[in-house]
Amino acid sequence: MNKTIEKTIGQIVAEDYRIAQVFKNHGIDFCCKGDRSVEEVAQKNNVDASLLYKEIEAIQNLNTNESIDFKSWSLDLLADYIEKKHHRYVEEKIPVLKQYLHKLCKVHGSRHPELFEITEHFNASAGELTAHMKKEELILFPIIRKMIDVNLKGTEMSKPHFGTVENPIEVMMNEHENEGDRFREIDRLSNSYTPPADACNTYQVTFSLLKEFEDDLHQHIHLENNILFPKAIVLEKEIAFQN
Repeated sequence: MNKTIEKTIGQIVAEDYRIAQVFKNHGIDFCCKGDRSVEEVAQKNNVDASLLYKEIEAIQNLNTNESIDFKSWSLDLLADYIEKKHHRYVEEKIPVLKQYLHKLCKVHGSRHPELFEITEHFNASAGELTAHMKKEELILFPIIRKMIDVNLKGTEMSKPHFGTVENPIEVMMNEHENEGDRFREIDRLSNSYTPPADACNTYQVTFSLLKEFEDDLHQHIHLENNILFPKAIVLEKEIAFQN
């Protein structure tokens, strides 16, 4: 338990993703704001810290193989995984959700005006995420792969045009925080994705997909903020750059 106390919530989840559910249950952001301690988030969210520690320890003591050890993965493998799993998921679900939300606004908007706000937030997120992922795929991830190759071969590389890898990472993390804030607002407007009593099947499916989208986004951001980015910063310090 002493080791857990010394770690941030992002580090705790990075070591065992199953523990993410503990923080989700208490409405605690472990991905965008994963640099806080358990004590800090307990105080911020008016939760008993001892309860959080007990729930974390209970999961740590479970003998299952359900949690993938992403921390042990090479950075290029992790970047590939993020692209093929999370980026593709976002690309596939955006048009589906846009279509469903448009239909809900048309059919149910007069009785549930919050649908228009939810749609506005989601459409904004769709645009921002699409641009965000392209920046990762075309700028950040290629330089991470290049650093790995250079490090393995023991050769040198030229400095990227953006200077240090910390610069694009800072931009990505700020954008992550913006999307986290946006989906917290969608969660609030949708009553935590709870369809109203008069909801049709499309209404229920749409809210279920929105929740799934947010859950996927949380893991996506967690893998980058708490594992990929910190390790990329450390790797850069081991690289020999050309003068």
